[in-house]
Amino acid sequence: MGNRLLVLGVDSGLANTGYGLVRAVNSKFEMVDKGNIQTTAKTPSPERLKIISGELDSLVEQYQPQALAIEELFFSKNVTSALAVGEARGIAKLVAANNGIPVFDYKPAEIKMAIVGYGAATKRQIQEMIKVVLNLDFIPQPDHAADALALAICHLRSRKTLELREKHIV
Repeated sequence: MGNRLLVLGVDSGLANTGYGLVRAVNSKFEMVDKGNIQTTAKTPSPERLKIISGELDSLVEQYQPQALAIEELFFSKNVTSALAVGEARGIAKLVAANNGIPVFDYKPAEIKMAIVGYGAATKRQIQEMIKVVLNLDFIPQPDHAADALALAICHLRSRKTLELREKHIV
């Protein structure tokens, strides 16, 4: 199983929560699933969080990922937006905790570095590299799903580095 790790990447948001499942098979990565959980602004916040929770629970039950990768919350000028993202992040982490799945947080620059090798990469550069890394004929859409796939790839690449460090190879 050590060479077939499945990671669920989650790009948190109240209106849109992207998800991407990536499996590492030896040194290759394959996309298992991707999508976007949408909620509408007219739906009360607790109901929106319940929808996100239910969808993530279903994904975890269906695929049984071994890790969840999520973006660290960064300071935003729009406090209301940051709080909504924080609530959605909390839901993703709770779903993981309820299912015994370890959670790994990554900074935006870490994700860009893991995907493109450059901490200030553009969204387009990241999307092109996701296409290459996952051997796809297309750039994954919507953007939230692509961001979630990037998180999963970031974790898989980071995990390899950690394992090599533990073995004193790096």
